[in-house]
Amino acid sequence: MELSSYQPGEFYDELFLPDGSPRSIAAPLTEKIGSLSLSELQQYQQLAQSTLLRIGATFNVYSDDLGTEKILPFDIIPRTICDREWTQLERGLKQRTHALNLFLSDIYGEQKIIADGVIPKELIYSASGFLKPCMGLKPPQGIWCHITGTDLIRDRDGSWYVLEDNLRCPSGVSYVLENRRVMKSTFPRLFEKMQIRPVEDYASRLLETLMYLAPESTLDPTVVVLTPGIYNSAYFEHSFLAQQMGVQLVEARDLTIANGFLQMRTTKGLQQVDVVYRRIDDDFIDPLTFRADSTLGVPGLMDVYRAGKVAIANAPGTGVADDKVVYAYLPAIVKYYLDEEQIIPNVPTYECWHDGQREHVLANLDKLVVKAAAESGGYGMLIGTRSTPEEREEFAAKITANPRNYIAQPTLCLSRVPTLLPDGIDGRHVDLRPYILNGKDIYINPGGLTRVALRKDSLVVNSSQGGGTKDTWVVC
Repeated sequence: MELSSYQPGEFYDELFLPDGSPRSIAAPLTEKIGSLSLSELQQYQQLAQSTLLRIGATFNVYSDDLGTEKILPFDIIPRTICDREWTQLERGLKQRTHALNLFLSDIYGEQKIIADGVIPKELIYSASGFLKPCMGLKPPQGIWCHITGTDLIRDRDGSWYVLEDNLRCPSGVSYVLENRRVMKSTFPRLFEKMQIRPVEDYASRLLETLMYLAPESTLDPTVVVLTPGIYNSAYFEHSFLAQQMGVQLVEARDLTIANGFLQMRTTKGLQQVDVVYRRIDDDFIDPLTFRADSTLGVPGLMDVYRAGKVAIANAPGTGVADDKVVYAYLPAIVKYYLDEEQIIPNVPTYECWHDGQREHVLANLDKLVVKAAAESGGYGMLIGTRSTPEEREEFAAKITANPRNYIAQPTLCLSRVPTLLPDGIDGRHVDLRPYILNGKDIYINPGGLTRVALRKDSLVVNSSQGGGTKDTWVVC
């Protein structure tokens, strides 16, 4: 099927109106795509994939027995968002980032939100991301979440919702930058014709954010990217961002504590490190404070951090705000700290730890999406409308055994975008992950990563579950 016979269907389509005519901002794009034959589009697609292969834009799937390293599938038909709509999303994301930072400061400080009965203490203390050793921490500049990836979806009527927050080590921004580079070389005239907001300055903005955290006494801060190593699923991104920022990519074995400071081993001796952009999970950062069996962290790093002699982004402990049960309280969190209503609402959420809500979930498993509180990447999830009786029975037992670990949400009709497939063009469901930098001010890279569920009718867009990506065009 070529674009001329594409049917938007019953879902909100990002490029087409319900009557099949293109949305105004997408008209030049659909005209160009429509002028190409299926074989021509597939040639463009193959060229784009070859380019991504050549530059090494890969990810790892730990559960894949056929091999770990994969090229992230990329679709050359982009998603478009109008500038006016993006401005509203920016407002909502800045509001959410501000509220989450105040929440983290409070939770690891005076805990006023608990004392005032807004959120139960037991829910915070039972969250896997809540780290008691972080109590009393004072991060540089008072900022906890420096780099955030907030997942958004659009429902059938075009309304936007926040699906979840990612505050520990959000990944994927390297694909935003590389996808854009590929698209500009594939359709250069479209970029000349359309006013598409650029994304290329993300790395310089990220470096500015990290430098802002450096101890005030440091005149020329040294920044490093801390990676678990080549076998991590996002290693390409770690090396890519380090290269783009012009800083060192290091592993724990490259670092040591000496004279009360974090030091990097170099061919010229030890060099003081002032800011660490860590891409390892909290539990592995420092074996003396967290997991004693960790070989990925630096012994004593947290002592240097507490003393204010090094900055870590994101701050240890931010994972408590990733918890999907805590997510359910974001409307109350925004109201409590900012005295505002959410600009971008949450998806309605049932908390299985609550008796009445759990009974509703168990009685409607065939209609709901059930998620494990601390899982990500599409794991630990049941999509009720596509589940078997055996799968629902299994999840019912899990929920009953550990209700704190599960939430449930209605099955939303995720928006779709025309997607190039081996036999033609068809609609596939998408979400959107914008990337937010919180330093001297809050900056949001225009667009973000559009993730696409390449399997027909699938709602799971994660790369680990067979999803791919698209470029996202914010059109002025």
